[in-house]
Amino acid sequence: MIYKDFQDLKLSALGLGTMRLPVIDGDDARIDEKATEEMVAYAMEHGVNYYDTAWGYHNGNSELVTGKMLSKYPRDSFYLATKFPGYDLSNMDKVEEIFEKQLEKCQVEYFDFYLFHNVCEMNIDAYLDRSHGIYEYLMKQKENGRIRHLGFSAHGSYDVMKRFLEAYGEGMEFCQIQLNYLDWSFQDAKAKVELLKEYKLPVWVMEPLRGGKLAKLKDSEEEILKSMRPDEGIPAWAFRFLQSIPEVTMTLSGMSNMEQLQDNIRTFETEKPLSNEEMDKLLSVANRMLDGTLPCTACHYCVSHCPQGLDIPNLLSLYNEHSFTGGGFIAPMALSAVPEDKQPGACIGCRSCEAVCPQQIKISEAMADFSARLKA
Repeated sequence: MIYKDFQDLKLSALGLGTMRLPVIDGDDARIDEKATEEMVAYAMEHGVNYYDTAWGYHNGNSELVTGKMLSKYPRDSFYLATKFPGYDLSNMDKVEEIFEKQLEKCQVEYFDFYLFHNVCEMNIDAYLDRSHGIYEYLMKQKENGRIRHLGFSAHGSYDVMKRFLEAYGEGMEFCQIQLNYLDWSFQDAKAKVELLKEYKLPVWVMEPLRGGKLAKLKDSEEEILKSMRPDEGIPAWAFRFLQSIPEVTMTLSGMSNMEQLQDNIRTFETEKPLSNEEMDKLLSVANRMLDGTLPCTACHYCVSHCPQGLDIPNLLSLYNEHSFTGGGFIAPMALSAVPEDKQPGACIGCRSCEAVCPQQIKISEAMADFSARLKA
């Protein structure tokens, strides 16, 4: 197992995420504890020392099962991370109640790593509202040794992350973002990495395989990668990409079965960053995968011609995300912070924007389709 330095710690470069544990009869709330116990045992035996859970995973049962599984091992043999569930605004005034319950569920006296969960457009204002006392309470727990290291995870945009860092950057020690070779440009992850570099924050990675989309590619795409590294598995390319980014300290993978776990551990037995040529070809594969998404360059010519005042580039970016993913939570989450009169459904189909679009995008059709998808 490769290990990465974080302050005075040595963390396994691969962390076990517990959002996608094996379940019984397809019921996300019913974790298969026997299978999970076997996976944790294998991970521990093969050097994985970082385990990531959260309040809401598996309908609230992930923390319970993760705590139960890890209680079988010495407390100093693993690092445990969980998060404050600010993705639900009703939790904002319950930080103490939730934190105490999390310690109980996880059967520990302290968390090695604790995060503000899912900083995004929907909750940034609430997170920054000091009247909730979240930041102050968590910093107090850090002073008391009940949180060893404090950070945040973010699914929000660059601007949202910047607002959070401007407010709380001095208290943050790490940041967890969605990072993979597809989102390097698609979700502007490259800019987010640069932002975190400015704040001297190491990067924790979630969704390295983009929810499984990068585990298996089209035959033509796989052939390109196989021509460069014939013995490298397709999922491994996503991890080799991350090994090529110096700022990445921790890569989390939500593995659902022993086969995935064993395969990923084999990959992390060695560090094989990509050459410049391999990186260029891998990113070209990512661009091929994005064929069919709208080629918006965010030139903003359209914005000044929209009588509704819609932020068309942002809406098209969210439309691309929603279309490529086949749904998901990111676009609806981001749009929840957008006033109704600025949503895709507010487009009146006047086509004024299309008349000035250098890419000749049929924007009005995209807005109508986006609105319909969101209602489906």
